[in-house]
Order: sequence, then structure tokens, then C-alpha cells
Amino acid sequence: MDYLEIANKAIQLAQKIGAYAAEAYVLDARALTIEVAEQKVETLKQAHDTGIGIRVISREQAVGFAHSTGIDGGDIEGVVRQALANSRKSFADKYHVLPGKPQQIPEMDLLDRQLALVPVEEKIEKAKEVERAAQRTDKRVRRTERCVYEDADYGVALANSNGLAVAYRSGYCGVYGMVLAEQDGDVQTGMALSYRRRFAELDAAAVGSEAAREAIMLLGAKTIGTTKAALVLSPYIATNFFSILVPALSADAVQKGRSLFKGKLGQKVASPALSLVDDGRLEGGIASSPVDGEGVPTRRTELLVRGELNSYLYNTYTAAKDNVTSTGNGVRGSFKGLPEVGPTNIFIQPGDTEPNAIIAGVKKGFYVTSVMGMHTANPISGDFSIGAAGVWIENGEFTHAVRGVAIAGNILELLNNVDAVGSDLRFFGSQGAPTLRISGITISGS
Repeated sequence: MDYLEIANKAIQLAQKIGAYAAEAYVLDARALTIEVAEQKVETLKQAHDTGIGIRVISREQAVGFAHSTGIDGGDIEGVVRQALANSRKSFADKYHVLPGKPQQIPEMDLLDRQLALVPVEEKIEKAKEVERAAQRTDKRVRRTERCVYEDADYGVALANSNGLAVAYRSGYCGVYGMVLAEQDGDVQTGMALSYRRRFAELDAAAVGSEAAREAIMLLGAKTIGTTKAALVLSPYIATNFFSILVPALSADAVQKGRSLFKGKLGQKVASPALSLVDDGRLEGGIASSPVDGEGVPTRRTELLVRGELNSYLYNTYTAAKDNVTSTGNGVRGSFKGLPEVGPTNIFIQPGDTEPNAIIAGVKKGFYVTSVMGMHTANPISGDFSIGAAGVWIENGEFTHAVRGVAIAGNILELLNNVDAVGSDLRFFGSQGAPTLRISGITISGS
């Protein structure tokens, strides 16, 4: 089925029956999830979702939207008429515009065509291997909470009345595991994950081993008294911390006064050691695509440059409000909604220091491997208060596991105290970070 032809016909129909401007977004998505426990398949879910979303803009610049899972002629006419009816109930806004036809759309290889040919049994083995590898790593790993394989592939076709017409296919696969280590009645959890564009690049054994090591590292954990020390964040925890900032970097949040970065463009907001990038064309990036959810070509946007706020993330609407160019960050979760501002592949730029060297330089510190309550952080103020677990560092050496501590403060203050950035950039889905060291943080214990 030619989805781009369907999108173009929807645009023509919308204009014929009264739309001043129109956009059609067609999505065809397939997903597979396999969960195993004790080498047995617990769940196997397959999903297939196809549909079209129609956005129309009236001459007064009021927007209407409607969607349908049916994409034949009769269904499309119905959804177009519904979008037009919805536009008559909405408010006019001069910033409601559609992007123009791009001069050039990048060629990107985003789909592993072999993935569809891999038997389900082989994918089940990937999930089982996570579990086997975890248990091989250490006999104290006796149980697994979840070991999962999942993949997805999807096709997008997008057209608008300004002459834009683009289609592409994309996909990814991944595994993750949560395992339990036990010793003398103490039970600790470890987690690891990996997502790739290519099935052949997926190392399930490495994920299982990493999850096991994370759990074992926390066995025998002790509480500590309240103290001031350096924090060393593993790449996963560093990614968790900076994810607090991501909503605040949206131009939509800034324009609505819901961002701690409002009015701070060009100002120092973090340590000079930190640079933050959003790159919609990143080679191998899970969120890479030739265009965003509105058809604007994706690009690399430097958000923080050596601690200075350099840019926000924009879609077409927010860019029109600020009289700037869209950064290609109009994202869609599905065909069922309008594009919103969101990140693509967003990550902290790696430094030159090996993570072992960062730890070796810590006289007294806390290596954080697990946090609780990160979702309670306030993206407007940047304030947070979280529980944490990890390993205590004395004179550059790991000494004992730590649990039952709390870290509270403001994310900007935290980022201003970063004094070392590791060379070990890792991605967890579409977000990534290297090891970070943060000086002089109060850790609240018993």
C-alpha cells in the first residue's frame, strides 16, 4: 500500500472541501514484546497499528484535527470533514502554520531489513540469554524479575498543502533485564538495557552480566551519616538526572513560563565542563529520522555549549512565535495527536577522562547506581529530592555498598558543580550521558 499516495489524496480532498491549509500523517507500526522468567515465556505480545491524522488550518488560522484507523477513501473523507468541523470550534492563532517543502531531505538507513526475517524463536532466545548470562555471572543471582526482548518497525508518510511529501521506514530492537541477587537474607536488584538499530548488534549476554553486577555491587549495603562529599553518577544515573532538564528546554515550556531556562539564552547555566546536544540525525540513534513529525528536516542542535544555554527546542508553531527557524523537534507519539515539542537523540557530550580515573581522583565520595523518586523533580524550579543507593568511595577506591540515603537540591546547582565528565558516553534508548563527577554535595543519611 502506498501510504504517501494516501496522504497526498487526503490533502487534496481537504483543500477541495474547504481547508485553507492541510497536513496528513500516516503511520503503520508493528511491535513485538517477549518476557521470560525461569527460561519460560511469560508473555508474548504483537501489535499492529495503522492510521491517519489530519490537521487543517482555516483562512483565519484556526486549527482542526481528527484521526482514524481506517485509511480507505470513505474513512479519509470522514476524518477530513471532522477535522474541518473541529477547526470551526477552535480559536484563531496567527502562529498556526505548516512548514514549507524542504530543499533537501537527508538519506538515512534506519531499518534493519533482516529483523523481519528473524524467527520469533530466535528473539525469545535473546530474552532467555539475558537471564542465563545474569545467573552465569554470579551464583548469588538466583532470580530474575523481568527479562525482555522487544522490537518495532514503522512506516511514516507525511504530506502537506505546501508541497511537502516524504516517506520513510524505521525500526529498532532491544533487551533489558531486572535481576535479583541474594546473600545472607539481603536482596538487591540490578538493571541493564540495550537498544540497537540492528539485531546482529544486540548483545543480550552483556546486558545480563551488567544487570547481575549492578545487583551484586549493592549486597551488604550500609547506611551512613549525613555528610558532604563528591557524587559520581554512572552513565545511567547521569541520564536520569539530566532528563529533569529536558522538558525545560522545550520552547513551548519557555513561552508558557513553565521553564527554569526562561530568559536565560546566552547565559551560563551549568559547569563549563558540560555540553548538551540534541541530534535527530545521529548515526545509529534510536530517535533518528530524516524529518520530524511535521516534515521539517532533523538536525543537530547544541543546547548547552560549555555550560552556556545556546538554544531551545522548537517545532513550527513555537518557532513562529519566537520568529526563529524550527529545530526539527516537532515529535508525534502516534497518528492520534498533533505534533508537540520534544527531543530526539539527546545527550551530554563525553569528555576525555576514563571513568576509572574519575573515581581514582575522589578522596571521599558516593558512586550512585540507583535512584528513587526522580519523577517527583520539579521541571519548572529544578528542585528535587530523591533516595539513592550505590557504593562509597574512599581515597579513590570502592569500599562498601550504601543505601538509605537522600540527595536534595536544585538541578542547576548540581550541574554547576560538575567538575569531571567521562569519556564513556552510553545511550539508554534515545537519551545518553557519560560518567559525571559533582563536587561538594550534601548526602543525607541516618
